[in-house]
Amino acid sequence: PDEAAAHGVQRGRSWRVTEDLQTNKEEIQVTFWNKTLALQRIQLMAALRNKVNQDDKDSCLILETVNRIVLLSRTIIKYQQLAHEKKQKLIDIKRKRLALKKDQRRKLQQIQTMKKKQKKEKGNKNLDEAKMLQNLEKERLMTTVIQNVFQNIIIGSGVNWAEDPSLKAIVLQLEKNVHL
Repeated sequence: PDEAAAHGVQRGRSWRVTEDLQTNKEEIQVTFWNKTLALQRIQLMAALRNKVNQDDKDSCLILETVNRIVLLSRTIIKYQQLAHEKKQKLIDIKRKRLALKKDQRRKLQQIQTMKKKQKKEKGNKNLDEAKMLQNLEKERLMTTVIQNVFQNIIIGSGVNWAEDPSLKAIVLQLEKNVHL
C-alpha cells in the first residue's frame, strides 16, 4: 500500500511538472513569435525608408499610401471617440431611466399606502357611523318606551287630560312618533 501511494504521488508530481513544462513551452513560443513579428516590422520599416529615400515612382506611391493610412487612422480615432460619446450618452439615458423607474415604483408604493390608509380610515369611519346609528336606534327605542309609559300613566290615572292645557300638550307631544 505504501508503494502504491508513493507511486501515485510520484505520478501526480510528474503530471504537474509536465503541465508546467507545457505551459513554459507555450509561453516561449508566443514570446518567440512576438519577437519575430517585431523584427519583421523593423525590417519592413527599414526597407520602406530605403525605398522612400530613392525618390522614384514607387516611393511616391508608398508615401501616398502612408498618408492615406494616417488619414484613415485619424478618421477611425475620431469615430471611435464619437462612438464612445454615444455610448456614454446611452449609459446616462439608461441611468436616468432606471432612476425614473425607481421613482415610479416609490410613488406607486406611496399611492398604494395612501389608498390602504384611506380605505382603513373609511372602514373606521363606517364603523363609527354604524355604532352611532346603533346608539341612535337604542335611544329612539328607549324614548318610545318612556313616551308609552308616560302616556299610560296619564291615561291610567283617570285624569281628564283634555281639559288641562298643560296635560293636553304633553299627551299630544307623546303621540308624535320618535322615528320620524
